[in-house]
Amino acid sequence: MSRKNFFSVLSKEIERIDKAKTSKRFEKIIDGFTKEKSPKAIINKKKYQVFNSNDYLGLRHHPLLKKAEQKASKIYGTGPGAVRFISGSLKIHRDIEKALAKFHKKDDAMVFSSSFATNLAVLYCLISGQNKDSLVDANVIVISDALNHRSIIDGIRIANLPKEQRTIFRHMDTGHLSQILEANKNKYKRALVVTDGVFSMLGEYQKLKEIRNIIDRYDGQYENGVLLVVDDAHGVGIAGKTGRGIEEIEGVKADVLIGTFGKAFGADGGYVVASQTIIDYLRESAATYIYSNSIPPGTAGAVLKSIEILDKTAGKKLLKNSKENVAYFKKQMKKVGYQFATDSSHPIQPVLIGDPIKTSDLVGKLFKKNIIVTNISFPVVPKGRDEIRVQISAVHTKKDIDQLVKAFEEELVYN
Repeated sequence: MSRKNFFSVLSKEIERIDKAKTSKRFEKIIDGFTKEKSPKAIINKKKYQVFNSNDYLGLRHHPLLKKAEQKASKIYGTGPGAVRFISGSLKIHRDIEKALAKFHKKDDAMVFSSSFATNLAVLYCLISGQNKDSLVDANVIVISDALNHRSIIDGIRIANLPKEQRTIFRHMDTGHLSQILEANKNKYKRALVVTDGVFSMLGEYQKLKEIRNIIDRYDGQYENGVLLVVDDAHGVGIAGKTGRGIEEIEGVKADVLIGTFGKAFGADGGYVVASQTIIDYLRESAATYIYSNSIPPGTAGAVLKSIEILDKTAGKKLLKNSKENVAYFKKQMKKVGYQFATDSSHPIQPVLIGDPIKTSDLVGKLFKKNIIVTNISFPVVPKGRDEIRVQISAVHTKKDIDQLVKAFEEELVYN
């Protein structure tokens, strides 16, 4: 016996994945982008329409963000130099945190290297303390929506709770959530309810107001209350009248809100906003904050500029364009005979195909027509619910969308 046997197992697993047509490692390498209003990707000297980007407002190519990035790099250098508690906490990082707190109307904020890293650290710390001396214990029931993002799932897993303390409520089923809170109110000191704000594969908005009402009803029935944690990575910057995300749409607040700069804000990195008490605790306990570098200063400069733009006329125009483009795309796709996996008003538009091979083949055919989209298959979505996740940007033109719809129509796939 030797490690060669293990390598053989890995090879067979890769072959299994490839045969199932769910491979993700064959990435298309983009050499650059055109300078158009709606930038096209350049791959092997050919131009491609991009309809699989999380850059919902088109800000990653915005000249003001690029200028801000360059300016910050000149002042602070290309990297933070260390983790923040040693020597890597720059004024620009604190400026972002203050801007985020104001943007979300929370007490304070923390910036992380990514939203995945944010979820891992925040959830672990809120579930159990960082070390044996911590006064925060794991006498908690954790309740998670069935379709939550992998970063939430892993954040709960690393807390290493017994199975009976990790519970899933049926997707967007607030009645089921209520039943779980009722059944556990005499078993644990506190409860933690965690959910996506916008679900990344379907573009669905969580019923946050209903959840908030249920949590408030049960808060006094747990010794240390019920905490609501929302990962709104796909909501912040794009959802709601002013881009405040699911909280704005539903008109209620989460106790802890996690977001990202890597989508609508057009940059990179993650963050959390909450009360001063929670943020102060997380600064002392969140491992991926304490032991990992923050975002580079250039990226921080771009983030600050994107937050600024969002509240100006230009940002409001982009939000308006986004909503109009999404409505137009949905209308045109229905005309040519395609169905959606759900009815979403978010830039994420899941075109339902249903079969992994058909879905993969259609993505390949669209690529030959100079269009980039992504197929989503099991285990990311349930079997038989394979989709092409189209993502509409505020800077796409009607001509861009018409070209996409025409390409779909020419390759019409019946479910």
